[in-house]
Amino acid sequence: MNPFRLAGDMTHLLSIVVLLLKIRTMKSCAGISLKTQELYVIIFVTRYLDLFTRYVSFYNSVMKLVFLGTSIAIVWYMRYHKVVKQTYNKDEDTFRHYFLILPCLVLALLIPHEYNTIEILWSFSIYLEAVAILPQLVLLQRSSNIDNLTGNYVFLLGAYRALYILNWVYRFFTENKIRWIPWVSGLIQTALYADFFYYYFKSWKNRENLKLPA
Repeated sequence: MNPFRLAGDMTHLLSIVVLLLKIRTMKSCAGISLKTQELYVIIFVTRYLDLFTRYVSFYNSVMKLVFLGTSIAIVWYMRYHKVVKQTYNKDEDTFRHYFLILPCLVLALLIPHEYNTIEILWSFSIYLEAVAILPQLVLLQRSSNIDNLTGNYVFLLGAYRALYILNWVYRFFTENKIRWIPWVSGLIQTALYADFFYYYFKSWKNRENLKLPA
């Protein structure tokens, strides 16, 4: 644990709090991609299988349970809540997210962290997380006006990945530890947010809802 990882975890947690706040208080999931949320469920399920086989710390176990539980809860709200599901932008959330799963699985089989089931699934989750935001970014591009909570949610997700890059840099200099799979995947994921960050800061400066070019 170091300050960058802790800040990354808290930023990630805050992004989920913002999303759940939007869903619970506004009874709306407008502007949120169900496809991205379903990918996050797959990511957390495959990444945290070691929850049942390896104990790291109380903090580690609690955070894994929180991310698993909240990701499943968000998908449940968007799919089955009688009010929230009616606000879902189904016609605009058309990215074929299942096309992302197979290439990431093949990549995990070819380039895993280690050649065992847990590590292959962990590698798969890292590869998939790098591109899981794509359906959300495509949906935002198609939305003419994005409310502040949705914009803040996506911004916090991007900030979490950026902080984790600093965490890996810190660990390289303090522990001389290199993990190429999360490093490269994290850089790709953060790069995907670059265009969004530009328009997010532009809209924040102008104090208006986020508007992305089509």
